[in-house]
Amino acid sequence: MSWHRPYMKRITHYCAYLLVFGLLFSACKTKKPITPSRRPATPSIQGPKGNSSAPEIVLPKVPVALQPMNYQMPEMPREFRGVWIATVANIDWPISGTDSYEKQKRDFLAILDYYKGLNFNAVIVQIRTAGDAFYPSNFAPWSKYLTGKQGKAPGTSDNPLTWMINESHARGLEFHAWLNPYRATMTLKTDELSPAHDFNAHRNWMLKYDTKWYYNPGLPEVKAHLLSVIKEVVDNYDIDAIHFDDYFYPYKVAKTVFPDKATYDKYKKAGQSQDDWRRQNVNELIFALNQTIKSSKPWVQFGISPFGVWRNQDKDPKGSPTRAGQTNYDDLYADVILWMKNGWIDYLIPQIYWSMEHPLASHRKLNDWWSNNANRTNVYVGNGPYKIREDSDKAWQNPREINTQVSYTRTLPQIQGNAFFSAKSMMMKNQDIAQLLKSELYNEPTLPPAFQPKTPSIIDIPKVLKVKASGQVIQINLERPLDPAIRYGMIQGANELSGLADAEIHPVWVGGSRARTLEVTSLNTKYISVRWIDHFGRIVQTQVYQIP
Repeated sequence: MSWHRPYMKRITHYCAYLLVFGLLFSACKTKKPITPSRRPATPSIQGPKGNSSAPEIVLPKVPVALQPMNYQMPEMPREFRGVWIATVANIDWPISGTDSYEKQKRDFLAILDYYKGLNFNAVIVQIRTAGDAFYPSNFAPWSKYLTGKQGKAPGTSDNPLTWMINESHARGLEFHAWLNPYRATMTLKTDELSPAHDFNAHRNWMLKYDTKWYYNPGLPEVKAHLLSVIKEVVDNYDIDAIHFDDYFYPYKVAKTVFPDKATYDKYKKAGQSQDDWRRQNVNELIFALNQTIKSSKPWVQFGISPFGVWRNQDKDPKGSPTRAGQTNYDDLYADVILWMKNGWIDYLIPQIYWSMEHPLASHRKLNDWWSNNANRTNVYVGNGPYKIREDSDKAWQNPREINTQVSYTRTLPQIQGNAFFSAKSMMMKNQDIAQLLKSELYNEPTLPPAFQPKTPSIIDIPKVLKVKASGQVIQINLERPLDPAIRYGMIQGANELSGLADAEIHPVWVGGSRARTLEVTSLNTKYISVRWIDHFGRIVQTQVYQIP
């Protein structure tokens, strides 16, 4: 094989020359680094010059967000318009605990739709009446007012509370979860209570007074239990507020003493009166509840609707010019003024259920007093349409009494709205009063008052990528998922820009879900506006788009 050697030698020399030439060529090249701040644009990739037959390759275009139009929408008015939906004793809903769950759902939706049609913006729904629950709970049995028997679960796989909240939000209604803290039973028939009820599980927590059993407010274990009850609701449900009514210590019954002396003797401070000790018990609960709610979800409001009179003027010169038979401070041991001053509650709805010129407790004078004592707290007035055509006070025979009250409330700068007790009073009857209210005062929708967070935060402004209209829905696609601080979008559509502000509002609830697509029933309009609203009720931004 000797004839291969000269040939292989020539090949080896040739490869060596090529290697040296390649190294010299690469050493002569210079490299220009690309700094992060100056990234070159991505060009289209084309074939070599002079080769006209080579195909052009174009990279896919990056989607570009739609640009909002330069059009300013007017500010929406703010006013709280709430209605209490009482479940205790089946006052408003469910009509009966033995009704099927499907019927109960239809009845609840009828209430929501009715009050939405009246331009209300909040429902205050009772979910704990007396140591029970309208939701699956680790701390209370199912309510008999929902299922006919305490402790019996409803015949559905639904969570009734989740469903109620979702349906309320779908209509743009705030959901305020109303709970009664200290009332344990409605009667003395304790044999009807579930074994899981606290009367049976913790008898030592209970005190009998008149015709009911109550949780003993002076026991630390009761306070801890009530905090757990509220935390369970706040943590697990997309509510807008926790709401308590006027039932703290029970209303006093003549010649009957609330039997908490042994607890007072055990826990009182030196020199502390029993009345001050009772107020301290309630104060400590309210303070701790505020801390519990805000540490979990800072945007969840804490509201109270106390009895309409704090103190009578004859007891305290700072009190109201009234002669109420019982008062918050002296009889129910609820020092609501202290709670407002200390910022422990977000709003107050005093139950001013008297007529405008009632001689003992004038609605007009109490409006003035609460307005003057708002203490940097949102105050709404509680009205009592349940008295219409039903009360011994002849003023309630006047069909204009409610409108007169609401009109007067609006003249007071420190009062931001009204709530009405209760749902059936202007739905099952007195619909003429409801229509009068809508036609004269509630003729336009409003937003509830907004709240300011304790800690400022930066919210990522939503950017709409495209708006796609079909025969059934309008789909709004976003450039990126919504900031979790966004609660919902309020969408309006019109064929003229000037008509947007008066167009029907379509709320789309997202509740911090980081949605990337919103859908609303097809509006068939040329323009749409979207108001983005955060958990505190603030409008983050209003955007107007022309539908392509």
